[in-house]
Amino acid sequence: MHKLIKAFCLTILLSVCIVAQNTTDEYRRNEFYGGYSNQQVDNFDHETFNGFEAAYVRNIRRYVGIKGDFSAAYRRDDFSAPILAGIGTSPGTIRGENNRSLYNFLGGVQVKDNATEARFKPFAHALAGVAHSRFTTKDITCTGSACSSIVTSDFTFSDTGFSTVLGGGLDIRISDRVDFRAIQVDYNPIRINNRWNNNVRFGIGFVFK
Repeated sequence: MHKLIKAFCLTILLSVCIVAQNTTDEYRRNEFYGGYSNQQVDNFDHETFNGFEAAYVRNIRRYVGIKGDFSAAYRRDDFSAPILAGIGTSPGTIRGENNRSLYNFLGGVQVKDNATEARFKPFAHALAGVAHSRFTTKDITCTGSACSSIVTSDFTFSDTGFSTVLGGGLDIRISDRVDFRAIQVDYNPIRINNRWNNNVRFGIGFVFK
């Protein structure tokens, strides 16, 4: 994590240096992004969550903007497991549904050429904030006499922890007011449930100016 913190600080330092440069080029001051988010979540093995991402950037110079970012991703899995028979009982089966969600609330710096006439716009950002994880098991059913000791009520676990994002992507201008975000790739480590989760986030969508 020390390398991650150093990289985050370096990105901010470079952004400050760029801000100090004076430029008279025309650029867009405001930027809104919305799109699909695919998150590879590190639950001891990477699992695919699907959702969305929304962001706002206030560009304070042609190359530098202050960014607020929110993403949400979800995964649903049905499960079925056998229950061994005990004394005086018959084998059974327990079934149910697991619903998981992950939210990121982030802020930081984005570096991109925001000139009005630029067509291809690679960008990088360094963000930090909090992540909230939720795990719910519901619709639990159990068949067989071995189920008498099985709890079938719904239950939920949740946790909130520190989150960072280091990444970037490529925007392509398709009109005066709209860019297409062809790709975004982020390294998204979060501190959840007393361990670091090394997540990866992919995105695609549209930028409105």
